[in-house]
Amino acid sequence: MKTLKTQLNRYFLLAIAFLFIGFTSANAQTTPAGIKNVVLVHGAFADGSGWKNLYEVLTAKGYHVTVVQNPLTSLEDDVTATLNALDMQDGPAILVGHSWGGVVITEAGNHPKAAGLVYVAALQPDKGETALQWLQTAPPAPENGVLPPNDKGIVYYDQAKYHAGFCADLSKKDADFMYASQGALHVSTLTATVSNAAWKTKPAYGIVATEDKSIAPEIERNMYKRSNTKITEIKGSHVVFISQPKAVADVIIKAATEIKL
Repeated sequence: MKTLKTQLNRYFLLAIAFLFIGFTSANAQTTPAGIKNVVLVHGAFADGSGWKNLYEVLTAKGYHVTVVQNPLTSLEDDVTATLNALDMQDGPAILVGHSWGGVVITEAGNHPKAAGLVYVAALQPDKGETALQWLQTAPPAPENGVLPPNDKGIVYYDQAKYHAGFCADLSKKDADFMYASQGALHVSTLTATVSNAAWKTKPAYGIVATEDKSIAPEIERNMYKRSNTKITEIKGSHVVFISQPKAVADVIIKAATEIKL
């Protein structure tokens, strides 16, 4: 009986040891190499909820992800919201901006915790430039539904064109939700000038959404080429980060592992 008890105790201890080894191995597999923090900055005609698919891909790989909720009231206000998120990070972060969010990270990326920038179908102006300047460098697609500002100076996206012009590779159901949850973009954001372009001193990566109907792909290419941004082209709509989250995550992870601190 004593021998049997001893054997059972031994088996129990071995089982605990194997569980512990398995647990620590699993943790090791979900600890990414390089920079571990990612801050996501949404653009116009959307809100932070659009990052959900990308958030899930990145967190499954062990990244700590923060989603900024831009007020969209001014460049200064959106930059402040992003700086507040960067302040919260426990170390260096990859700063990711979509669409108008590219203007925001261009300014906010000067924060000392912003180690690198990823532009996702995003605007990337230089010092003294505005978003509107770049948007006017190519004719809008027929599907583009950006409306003139209303009497309160707020710009919305035309509901009739939202699906085809903004997120054609999503379901109509998802497009309807995105339209309903879009932020109120103040027109003054589009004419606000950048004072200090972070991509001049921070490594930058850019994603061209080849099927983009909201920002012409040639505008994205021209901005990224001018700044020597590392370019990746992904077939997708303006919201390529929703329809192709793994491909977008791969670019972010590349930045997180390549950038040397």
